[in-house]
Amino acid sequence: MYYRMNVAGLDRDLPICKVTDDLYIAGFVIFGDQELTVACARELLAKAPAYDYIITAEAKGIPLAHEMAHQHGDTKYILARKGPKLYMRDIFDVTVHSITTAKEQKLYLDGADAALMKGKRILIVDDVISTGESLSALEALVTKAGGEICGRMAILAEGDAQDREDLVYLEKLPLFNPDGTIKA
Repeated sequence: MYYRMNVAGLDRDLPICKVTDDLYIAGFVIFGDQELTVACARELLAKAPAYDYIITAEAKGIPLAHEMAHQHGDTKYILARKGPKLYMRDIFDVTVHSITTAKEQKLYLDGADAALMKGKRILIVDDVISTGESLSALEALVTKAGGEICGRMAILAEGDAQDREDLVYLEKLPLFNPDGTIKA
């Protein structure tokens, strides 16, 4: 089963994937889709507030953050990692519960990136926001680092995220029943 949608002027067929016995989602992945990544970055930047740095969580938001930074002329964007790396110093973390991940995860931020964010306008971006758990974790990291959240953006808003007034997104992504019909 697939769900066809138009995002940033491009049609894509998204596979419908089981999350639970009665909840299915359309899998939206920009990895490897350069055309879609470039188009979505352009559309989001047209709606973006003024910012100093973009931050995203590993991993699916990386191509978007990279392309947005590239198109905007930024020399750096910030990445919250799913695991600490040997080169990271003064690490701090927050816990994440994501709809597409079966277990609890943590996001880690390098102290050098935290120092860059202090007192700066930080734009949080991701590919899809659904439950808002990953977004909350990124907000906690930015706040802990002393950054000012100036905006929250995603390509798609799924489920309850569609009702958030603090989120800018390009399209709504419905939730699905086991038979592939859209949940009411």
